[in-house]
Amino acid sequence: MPDALLRHPFLSQTALAECHDEAMVQAMLAFELALTEVQEAHDAVPDGVSEKMRQALAQHVFDEAAIAAGIASGGNAAIPFVKQARAALPDELKRYFHMGATSQDVIDSALMLLLKPRLAALDALLVRCRAAAVELMKRHEGTVMVGRTLMQQALPMTFGVKVAHWAIGLEQARRRLAQVELPVQFGGAVGVHSGWDTLGLDFMDALAERLGLAAPVLPWHTDRQPIHALGTALDAAAGAAEKMALDISLLTQTEVGELAEPSAPGMGESSSMPHKRNPVRCAMIRGAARQVHGYTTVLLNAAAQPLERGLGEWHAEWSPLVDSALLLEGALEQAATLLEGLEVNPETMRRNLAATGGGIMAEPVSRLLAPVLGQDAAKRISAEAAETARLKGMSYNEALEAHDVVKAEAGGKLQAEALRQATDPALYLGSSQAQVRRAIAWLGE
Repeated sequence: MPDALLRHPFLSQTALAECHDEAMVQAMLAFELALTEVQEAHDAVPDGVSEKMRQALAQHVFDEAAIAAGIASGGNAAIPFVKQARAALPDELKRYFHMGATSQDVIDSALMLLLKPRLAALDALLVRCRAAAVELMKRHEGTVMVGRTLMQQALPMTFGVKVAHWAIGLEQARRRLAQVELPVQFGGAVGVHSGWDTLGLDFMDALAERLGLAAPVLPWHTDRQPIHALGTALDAAAGAAEKMALDISLLTQTEVGELAEPSAPGMGESSSMPHKRNPVRCAMIRGAARQVHGYTTVLLNAAAQPLERGLGEWHAEWSPLVDSALLLEGALEQAATLLEGLEVNPETMRRNLAATGGGIMAEPVSRLLAPVLGQDAAKRISAEAAETARLKGMSYNEALEAHDVVKAEAGGKLQAEALRQATDPALYLGSSQAQVRRAIAWLGE
């Protein structure tokens, strides 16, 4: 597969540089060496074994291609890896390498080690998104725009409150990811530390501490809740980023023009139409998020695994789990850039408020007319005035004042100033500005 052309563009390039075959081999080696150190500390192996083992393997170059080829016969990378490592050790050390462990202990723990820096990177990117969003919220707390429902103009709101919803979604995802634990895996063949009695749990806890991973209650070979929690948390963050990208892309449409992605040489260009400025960053975010959603279904469908070792379900988790993290990191890099450089056009927002001739204000006008004209008449007249304003290109306020019923039946009870205020979008924002201030306080910025 041409990864560099089809797969890698959606992934974080920083993550790709740190998360590769060699990194996985080194993570497996870190687990094995830590296990021997823990066992030595508990007098389960002779003194000095762990240091001799570390020295013997420090300069060893593992044959990654051979490990990959060995997966076809062993079913996972740990089996050929352990064979290579043992072959590189002096005879007196071979028996102490991988002692009491099983291949799933190695793979699961190595994956957790591989993902730990990725979660830190995701948190940093989400913090960056939060800071940029708060700046936008403060700048546009009172910037009036039209709110849209079912893809149609509805009622006025502020751009600040729209950004607040993006920020809250991303921050909720950040807090959820921050609570996810990456547990060590160590249980041996059937998860009960066969041959070690209660010492096996001591090994597991000490191993977690040494590797900087969480200590699980019990080995979790076929209890895949840690993977379920991590996968769904990654998916939630992808969904929050995708929501933001979808909104932005819709508001960058030529006919809308309220937002634009940050400009950069060549960014958003078309292969055939020089005039275009495509929302490429939004497309990359949404493309990455869609892949994460698909991978999440794989992880969810692998949650129930048979007896004491998965038969294909466990194997199916590896790539979707790592790729989800790398895809999300790539999406959040784009999201942070978007929020930090988003071009906002308040003038176009004001222009679009008048696209219906002011008809979006029919609701407050109907509420104003109802006590004087009755509910049904108020609704009919407010709609008729909106249609007149749209067809004749006049303001909604003018159309109302010219309406026969308003002139004839209002009986002086409807003041011109009251009508003007009822048709002014800036005076019908509900709790928009209060929501922005509340969101900023919740975000902690």
